[in-house]
Amino acid sequence: MHDATHIISTAEELARLRAALSAAGDVAYDWDLTTDTIHWSGDVCRALGIPHGDQRAAFAALVSQEDLAAHSNFLTRLQSGESQFECEYRLQLPERGESWVHDRASAEFDESGKAVRQIGILRFMDSDLSRAGRREHLANFDPLTGHFNRARLREALDHSLNFTKRYEVNGAYLLVGVDKLTMVNQALGHEAADAVLLAIGDRMDRCLRASDVIGRVGGDRFGAVLSNVPEADIEAATDKILDAVRGTPINTPEGPVYATVSIGAVPFPGAINTSQDVMMRADAALQKAKQQGRDCTSMYTFSAEQKEHHKSCIVIAEQVQRALREKRLRFAYQPIVDSVTREIKLHECLLRIVQPDGQIVVAGQFMPVVEDLGMIRSVDRTVLERAVDELKLYPDAHMAINVSGLTTTDRSWMRSAIAMLRGRPDIAERMVIEITETAGLEDLEACCRFVSTLRDLGCEIALDDFGAGYTSFRHLKQLAVNKVKIDGSFVRKIGENPENLVFIRTLIDLARTFGLETVAECVETEEEADLLLNEGIHYMQGYAFGKPDLTAPWTAIGSQPELNGFGILESRETPEETADAEETEEGVLPGMAYPAPA
Repeated sequence: MHDATHIISTAEELARLRAALSAAGDVAYDWDLTTDTIHWSGDVCRALGIPHGDQRAAFAALVSQEDLAAHSNFLTRLQSGESQFECEYRLQLPERGESWVHDRASAEFDESGKAVRQIGILRFMDSDLSRAGRREHLANFDPLTGHFNRARLREALDHSLNFTKRYEVNGAYLLVGVDKLTMVNQALGHEAADAVLLAIGDRMDRCLRASDVIGRVGGDRFGAVLSNVPEADIEAATDKILDAVRGTPINTPEGPVYATVSIGAVPFPGAINTSQDVMMRADAALQKAKQQGRDCTSMYTFSAEQKEHHKSCIVIAEQVQRALREKRLRFAYQPIVDSVTREIKLHECLLRIVQPDGQIVVAGQFMPVVEDLGMIRSVDRTVLERAVDELKLYPDAHMAINVSGLTTTDRSWMRSAIAMLRGRPDIAERMVIEITETAGLEDLEACCRFVSTLRDLGCEIALDDFGAGYTSFRHLKQLAVNKVKIDGSFVRKIGENPENLVFIRTLIDLARTFGLETVAECVETEEEADLLLNEGIHYMQGYAFGKPDLTAPWTAIGSQPELNGFGILESRETPEETADAEETEEGVLPGMAYPAPA
């Protein structure tokens, strides 16, 4: 039956097909795209519950709401240049209820390349088998393009990495980004953007070898795993893709679209050990290609210094993961005081690792790696859980926690926050969430949603490192935070730097315009505190009022319970040793050194 989608040209063929369709319980259709009329063959009344005739609208109404996107993508792909394609989707039928169908179709095009006719067959599938097959398909393939999804592509990359190491051959990973796809989507609509993605995926299929694996890894990105490929051939492969995409326009429902792609290429194994490393380097290479003007390839290369740096990052990442497993991540609490009364209002919770030998590792030595390697979301979720649990146990506690810019778009983190804080204003009102100014500007719309949701739960939001970015009046108004924390680089030694004092005065005036409270970081002396008080700062934080301390101020030493992935260990260091560790915030501690990037 699957081979019966050729054009029905004679009455005899039509009669034979109708008989076969009736026996199988399937139906065929012939859709004239110029008039939008459809003619059915087979017992369409019994199969679909609609009469014979031009019932295109009646059939479209049967497609399940959950599968409208898949069905639309199927039609778009066919009518954008595919000669033949197939799809599974659900119909809501009057007599049979929900039924899965397999739709295999072909399209005809006029001389201008416009689709004018679509002919296909609908085959009904067994419900249980079709559902299982559908679930399996969705678990492995991208529903739009039919290529592997990110998870399956990563499996293929893992396999290729192991293969190259075992047999001492080379491989490569290509990250292909569609240039300006957002512009196409905004100007022509999502169907046109989908058509562009489908066409580029198909052109990549034609450019690469049968042994190469292609997947869709993001909204506008494809990945390709090339196994057993000489390094000299990688550039030839990327050139073929670039030429194929830019060579001819892509047919879309809104007309032809000229497209280009940018490519980040990473040869392996080299100094790379994991698929995560490969994908991270490919992302960096892709960004470089875009910076170079797009429609080009950037090859990620490794210097001796970079290789050493990557090895160090891998060691640090493993130590952080082990610290999470062994519950050796700790909070160090630093007070934030009222600038007038010097009364402690809350404590910022700074992340620390306690090494097995008792050594304290400050966040500056491991957080850059955590963020680079994509581990920050799990760390931020653990921090949130620990903070909420501690606030539940200690009603006198008021805490501020930091979250990464990536977390502002992490739906899983937000779902956790909502689950823990909804209906608990007694907890939320004692929590301040700090986001960096840079994070707020990278994706302003997403950050605004993040801030709004947390404020609705009862939390306060502070904009950290204020002044280090480029926040405008408009940005500050849109973000709607409660507090701004003036970056410590402007506060340090302000008595010796009048220019910084003028800049701080400007930042305070800007915050005052929007009714925001201000916090000065890194206040180290009484002289600096007095200067800031005279400028109208609301709160201060720094060594002048207290260094970060592993012992929570609202608990007795050693009495803290174990909470959700954090080890609350009795301090093995003296206060003097803790202070020494804090003072090496930007230094290098044995066993946990974050090397400067090469």
